[in-house]
Amino acid sequence: MKILCVGAGLSGAVIGRKLAEAGHEVVILDARDHIGGNCHTERDAETGVMVHIYGPHIFHTDDAEVWDYVNSFETFLPYKNRVKTTSRDPKGELGVFSLPVNLHTINQFFRKTLRPEEAHAFITEDQADTSIADPQTFEEQAMRFVGRDLYEAFFKGYTMKQWGCHPSELPASILKRLPVRFNYDDNYFFHQFQGMPENGYTAMIAAILDHPGITVQLETSFARDQAGDYDHVFYSGPLDGYFDFELGRLGYRTLDFERFTHQGDYQGCAVMNYGEVDVPYTRITEHKHFSPWESHEGSVCYREFSRECTPDDIPYYPIRQVKEKALLSDYVALAEKTRGVTFVGRLGTYRYLDMDVTIREALDTAAVFVEKGTAPAFVMAPL
Repeated sequence: MKILCVGAGLSGAVIGRKLAEAGHEVVILDARDHIGGNCHTERDAETGVMVHIYGPHIFHTDDAEVWDYVNSFETFLPYKNRVKTTSRDPKGELGVFSLPVNLHTINQFFRKTLRPEEAHAFITEDQADTSIADPQTFEEQAMRFVGRDLYEAFFKGYTMKQWGCHPSELPASILKRLPVRFNYDDNYFFHQFQGMPENGYTAMIAAILDHPGITVQLETSFARDQAGDYDHVFYSGPLDGYFDFELGRLGYRTLDFERFTHQGDYQGCAVMNYGEVDVPYTRITEHKHFSPWESHEGSVCYREFSRECTPDDIPYYPIRQVKEKALLSDYVALAEKTRGVTFVGRLGTYRYLDMDVTIREALDTAAVFVEKGTAPAFVMAPL
C-alpha cells in the first residue's frame, strides 16, 4: 500500500518506519524545514552546544519496549532532571529551592530540620487546609494538600503564567496527587528509564527515517485533497486544522523563547523556574546541562514565556477545559466519519503526551494497521 504520514516528528517517523518495514511505500510530509517536530535538536554554531530548539525534551519511561526501541536508533546516556526554582520564602526573602517539593525544600523554605515523619506531620497537620473536603479547583487542591505558603511560593504564580488564568479557574485534576516528597530525592521523574540521546533527538529520528521504503518531503504542506492519492493517511497535525477549522479553533498555549548566550556557566543547572508572577517568564533553560557528558565554555540559554496560541503560532499545550472539550467532541465526530485517515500524536488527538507515550501509541497504531490493513480514526481515543 501507499501510505502518507503527515508530520516528521515522533508519531510520523515511528509509524512510517514500522509500515516501511512491513513492505508499504511510505511518504512523510512536514511543513517545516527539518525533521523531528518539537523534539528537534541542533548544534549551536557559536558555542557547539546541543540545543533543544523548541524547549527541552527529557526522555523518561517505565516502558521497557519503548526504551529498547529508542536505544536501537540512538544511544541514550544517563540524565536526571533536577529542577530548581527561584521564589520567596514565608519571610519574603528570595531564595533558590529544589523541585519537586521535597524534604530539602521544606526544611530550607521553613528554616527547619525536620525528619521525614516530622515533615509529613508538619505539612498535613499544620499547613494543609483540611477545611477543603472536596477540592474542585487547582487552587483548592494545592491548598488542601500543601497549604497556602507552599502553594503561593511554588504553584500559584508559575501556574498563572503557564496557563494564563488564575488557579481557581483550573480543574483540580491538573494537580492529581500530593506534589511533595518527604525525602531528599530531587529527581523530577519517578520512571525506571531516564536519559538523553547522545547526539540529540533529530539524529535519532533521522535514523528511524533511514529506510529505503520511506520518502521524506520537507517544507511541504498537506492539503486534504491529497488524501485520495494514498491508501491510508496518518495525520499528526492539528485535529481542527485537518478540517480547516470549520467548527472553530481548539485552544492551545504556546511558548515564546528569548535566546541569549553566556561565557561560562550561567545558572548551574538545566532548568530554573521562576515562581513569582511579576517575573514575566516561567523559566530559564541552560542547554549545555542537558548534555552533561559534553564540555563547553560558552552557554546557550532560553527564557520561556507562555501565552495564548494564535493561528500563526506553534501550538504546545492543549487547554482541554470545558469549552475545548465540547468542541473536541464535535471534531472527533467529524474525524470518525472520515475514511482512510488515522489521527495520531499530541496535535492529532489533542492531548498532552510525553515522548514515551507518543512512541508507544505510534507503535500500537502501526501494529493495528499491519495486522488489519487499516486503522480507525483514533486508535487511542482523545476524549
